[in-house]
Amino acid sequence: MQVEQTGFKNVVIITPSVYGDDRGYFLETFNSKTWKDIIPDRPFVQDNESKSTKGVLRGLHFQKPPYTQAKLVRVIQGRVLDIIVDLRKSEPTYGQSIGVELSAENKKLFYVPRGFAHGFIVLSDEAIFSYKCDNHYAKDYDSGLNALDPTLDLDWGMDKSQLILSEKDQNQPNWGEHFIFE
Repeated sequence: MQVEQTGFKNVVIITPSVYGDDRGYFLETFNSKTWKDIIPDRPFVQDNESKSTKGVLRGLHFQKPPYTQAKLVRVIQGRVLDIIVDLRKSEPTYGQSIGVELSAENKKLFYVPRGFAHGFIVLSDEAIFSYKCDNHYAKDYDSGLNALDPTLDLDWGMDKSQLILSEKDQNQPNWGEHFIFE
């Protein structure tokens, strides 16, 4: 397993060891014993999965305290560009973003700690996206940022006319209007 530090506190990209032969492959997508030094001790309590078509942009989402969530994300089928924005005002990376391509081929996992807005765009014809969360979904604490906010200047890797956003995501507030994590 390879662990890539990103320059953002506790944000890592993990490339697991893959064991394959003519029958297929095996990989470990999470192990609390062997990953205890990589991912802080946050027990995962909920697994989610979504399927989307090319151009679907989901995000940027986060939950407000006390229901903030850390996530371990990966792609089971297809290819996405996954982007996070640091909402932790106390960190030097506050307001900055980082993106990583996740795919069924590269099998990378992206650990997103609490205090980040998170989103992804589907680059392949379709993608199945999987994520583990360390806190339950709480509708009343659900929030987000406008993924197309010019202040954030995020490069989603596609022309704006190709993007497909939900009504909820189209109406998310811009950077200056959002909740800030202390």
